[in-house]
Amino acid sequence: MSDQAPIDMRSAGTAPWRDPRLSPTERAELLVPLMTLEEKVNQLVGMWVGADATGGGVAPLQADMAGVDHRAVIRHGLGQLTRPFGTKPIDPVAGAHRLATTQSEIVAAGRFAIPAQVHEECLTGFAAWGATVYPAPLSWGASFDPELIEEMAGHIGASMRAAGVHQGLAPVLDVTRDYRWGRTEETIGEDPFLVGTVGAGYVRGLERAGIVATLKHFAGYSASPGGRNFAPVPMGPRELADVILPPFEMALRLGGARSVMNSYVEIDGAPMAASESLLTGLLREEWGFAGTLVADYFAVRFLQTQHGVAADGGHAAGLALRAGIDVELPMIDAFGEPLIEAVKSGAVDEALIDRALHRVLTQKAELGLLDEDWQALPDDVDRLRLDDETARDLALRLARQAVVLLRDTGGVLPLAPGRRPGRRIALVGPGADDPMAMLGCYAFPLHVGPHPEHGLGVEIPSLREALATFVPDLAYVPGCDISGDDTSGIEAAVAEAAASDVCVLAVGDRAGLFGRGTSGEGCDATDLRLPGVQAELVRAVLATGTPVVLVLLAGRPYALGPETDAAAAVVYGFFPGQRGGQALAEVLTGAVNPSGRLPVSVPRDPAGAPATYLSPILGRRSQVSTVDPTPAFSFGHGLSYTTFAWERAEALGGADWPVDGETAVAVTVRNTGPRAGVEVVQLYLHDPVAQVTRPVVRLIGFARVPLEAGEAARVTFTVPADLTSFTGVHGRRVVEPGDVELRLARSSAEPVAALPLRLVGEEREIGHQRRLLPVVSVDPITREHT
Repeated sequence: MSDQAPIDMRSAGTAPWRDPRLSPTERAELLVPLMTLEEKVNQLVGMWVGADATGGGVAPLQADMAGVDHRAVIRHGLGQLTRPFGTKPIDPVAGAHRLATTQSEIVAAGRFAIPAQVHEECLTGFAAWGATVYPAPLSWGASFDPELIEEMAGHIGASMRAAGVHQGLAPVLDVTRDYRWGRTEETIGEDPFLVGTVGAGYVRGLERAGIVATLKHFAGYSASPGGRNFAPVPMGPRELADVILPPFEMALRLGGARSVMNSYVEIDGAPMAASESLLTGLLREEWGFAGTLVADYFAVRFLQTQHGVAADGGHAAGLALRAGIDVELPMIDAFGEPLIEAVKSGAVDEALIDRALHRVLTQKAELGLLDEDWQALPDDVDRLRLDDETARDLALRLARQAVVLLRDTGGVLPLAPGRRPGRRIALVGPGADDPMAMLGCYAFPLHVGPHPEHGLGVEIPSLREALATFVPDLAYVPGCDISGDDTSGIEAAVAEAAASDVCVLAVGDRAGLFGRGTSGEGCDATDLRLPGVQAELVRAVLATGTPVVLVLLAGRPYALGPETDAAAAVVYGFFPGQRGGQALAEVLTGAVNPSGRLPVSVPRDPAGAPATYLSPILGRRSQVSTVDPTPAFSFGHGLSYTTFAWERAEALGGADWPVDGETAVAVTVRNTGPRAGVEVVQLYLHDPVAQVTRPVVRLIGFARVPLEAGEAARVTFTVPADLTSFTGVHGRRVVEPGDVELRLARSSAEPVAALPLRLVGEEREIGHQRRLLPVVSVDPITREHT
């Protein structure tokens, strides 16, 4: 235990650990032995200076954190500052100055003059008042465009860095398993390959901007039965290894994330915050992760109060440290006096604190927080703008690519009112004129809650406002609210729809936290019916016989029921952000050709237990059950206003595929329609006979292919055999020889070509260093080669 007499390091000249010529690891090694126990522990905790004592905060138990004497806390230094921008509305420039003042106080109070590492949420943009609100992660998945997500994240990270923030609590890499889970909107989709590739793109962008990306929630959070938040997870090791963990591997290896946050859940009775086998054995020892592992808010104390595996705070702190958690968030609690007393009593080995401290200080050195010339106030902070034209353009581009056209019959879309004068168009539904219908629950205006005196901080045009620029005489009736049981407005909506040539009907969710919404953290659903009386509104409007364009603005896929087959068109927007209204209006009117694809399947039956497309044979429709889980619209599905022909699909390397090699498949895609468009070519693996049951198909590659009318391109996937691997009967990841198919497809249920191949050689065991991606090329075909 450290017992040296404290020396004020601020007057001791330049300390060796401040030398930037040394590596961050060397600097941390020099600093750790100099600290007292209290100073060490304080580097492992956060402080939430903006905690709200009213109980209306952004996290459970936040009110318990209010009223803490921060001057008493920081006299031994401080590890992190929690959400200085994302707790209450504050002008960004003023907030940056206030943060700098707080940092100066921390530096002045502590013996080593080390500033705190500052973290913020950034799932739909920098969670600060006045910052651009981007589309929610399901829209990232719908774009099938990791490069655009990387560009977006780079801009988000640059704005955070300019405000004095160092770490972002994103992306969410949970793979959707049950759409009833309220946090489905925070996930990228139901397929681990899509989640991993898109999530890795986000990580690269954030890290490139100098912000520490934090992968969450490691692991299994999305797999609770019934979609109940925090509920225990009875998942087996194979599902964990083959579905849940791959996105984290991809984001670490392909993205370079420097932080991971634990999941709240317990898997088979073992709480993740105390899982040494996963947090240390797998994440660090097997995968080689060297960054920081931060606790989800209150997760350390939950080992005592929610899981019942710890007797008190000191016991909980010891379990978390031993498992591998380095930092307790959001504020000092179990890692405070309870941990100090546990060390002094011998219940917790101080070496565990030193191990965590070394990681924390190494990261602070990487961020420049141990440098002699560190400055509290970022350069040019007085010109800080969090919602500039570049950011809004990025939000719009992503929203356009993420809108999914699910059905288009009868020529109703695009509306194109200029080419069809005299048509009366009605706009109906509770999502039609609600700017908040565009936002996910981690968007600042919804996450923090209403503050009318401050306004929203950004302009968020509703669908009605955006569509009115194309349809000036648009008739509007809300019909009902998103939630609640008031049906009194349905009659007026029906009358307006019946009197119109076309009705655009906008329904869906209102995101919120802990019961304050129909989607979002703590807002789980018992079934997949539209909230409130919206389903009744939909049925009534469809019954008028007027052609209906059904628009969903939601955080989960809702089972619309067979009656919605009568809708002329169905369009889905997964919380498309502050420019989502414009993107939807452009798609509806044909100004933009839709190119989004479903990141989650849309079920048909609202009451049946939902299942994702990653199902083995018996998970699909069968003769031994009266429940048919076939979705209304499958994962990867999406339509365009133009048409595409797929030609010359072939396996380029012959039928044999070495278990330690690669093969290549190719297809020519031609735009045969009247306008430019984007086709999304998807590659699925079908493994008909394996030593354990396998999904009938699973995604292993994709490519966005933009083509002008009449143009064609040759799309080639060079696929390593590693992508066929799975957890075998003995619990090890293997590439198994035998027959497989590579299916080039428009969606998981729409194969265009099935190419039979045979993996040849001996069964091959592989590990973390396996190849994770195919090599994809899209080569334009000139007219001379057609």
